[in-house]
Amino acid sequence: MDPVNGGPSQGIRNLDHSMLELGVTREIVCQDNPDSKYLNKEYLQIHAIGEGKGIWRYNKGLKGWLKENIHRFDVVVVNGLWLYHSYMASKMMEKTRKKRDGKAPRFLVMPHGMLDPYFQRAKTRRLKAIRNWFYWKLVERHLINNADGLLFTCETELLLARETFWPYHPKKEYNVGYGIDTPPVFNNGMRVTFQQLCPALKGEPYLLFLSRIHPKKGLDLLIQCYIEFSKAVISSGEKMPKLVIAGPGIETPYGQQLIKLISQEPEAAKDIFFPGMITGDAKWGAFYGCEAFILPSHQENFGIAVVEALACNKPVLISNQVNIWTEIKNGEAGIVENNNLTGVLNLLRKWLAMSMEDKTMMGNKARLLFEKEFDISKIAQNFVDAFNDKKTKATQ
Repeated sequence: MDPVNGGPSQGIRNLDHSMLELGVTREIVCQDNPDSKYLNKEYLQIHAIGEGKGIWRYNKGLKGWLKENIHRFDVVVVNGLWLYHSYMASKMMEKTRKKRDGKAPRFLVMPHGMLDPYFQRAKTRRLKAIRNWFYWKLVERHLINNADGLLFTCETELLLARETFWPYHPKKEYNVGYGIDTPPVFNNGMRVTFQQLCPALKGEPYLLFLSRIHPKKGLDLLIQCYIEFSKAVISSGEKMPKLVIAGPGIETPYGQQLIKLISQEPEAAKDIFFPGMITGDAKWGAFYGCEAFILPSHQENFGIAVVEALACNKPVLISNQVNIWTEIKNGEAGIVENNNLTGVLNLLRKWLAMSMEDKTMMGNKARLLFEKEFDISKIAQNFVDAFNDKKTKATQ
């Protein structure tokens, strides 16, 4: 449940209040250290049984916890794949069904993009792809094909999952969607809090990237294109918005690679800022203060930060590998391009070419799209319908 690990844990948290309003009480069992500071302010009941060991995240306490508690629940949702927790959930599913003669909880699996063919096709993941194929044959397919259904965050994720492994025969597929609570209304304290984390920005216009600093996010493309395009814009006498790259991971090898890339262009370096991971008022200050949000990912299952930007009336500049890109394009809430140098250059070029009136109109459409598609109260009802095996907007 560590927020540093990205969207799934935040997505689980986002559902809490709306689920309670619909009469659903949830408990989370997770492989976190129970003393972790990020668990201190939870409304959810979280059973942190300690960190798993090794790359498989083996945890001997998980089997005992499930054996002792699984009978208390009507529905069991397995979040994420490829680790010990999904293997043990599969084993418990089989045992519980045999023991309880058809009265076992409904077992549902939410892959969170982990069945996306990108992970099997990316050149940098060839060894992992081979490993995953054998693991699928031996272990994971039993969970996927025997569970009562799979939960997907969007239609694109649902369709892509069908391309990756075989035999792939889930009993049911539910496009439950994903979303966030309506953000807090902007106040000046948000702006001040963000500025304190990024003082060198000095209140100038900026584009915002807010996510993990990770190779699949396309940040190397973004920085290369930003530097190249900045030179052209500045030489023509125009002003280029600054670039804020907020998120954890700058200390990683990939993060240091980005720093090295920027250091080769001193003029551009002064316009790119890395405030680190930002949360709370600082995060909302960053969203409300930016011109637009940018995310040129090579693979993005959903993109909670994309939806947070929409909710703050901000246009989004994204690649067509962000799985909600069709919703963005159809809603005229942003600009969508390919996840390559030409595509990212086009994102920047098209944005700067837009009039202020058109940018404002796109921001208003962004908010309308959030209210129509991604408001968490509507998403929570989709989850409840799937729990009760009712038809959602899903393909089934």
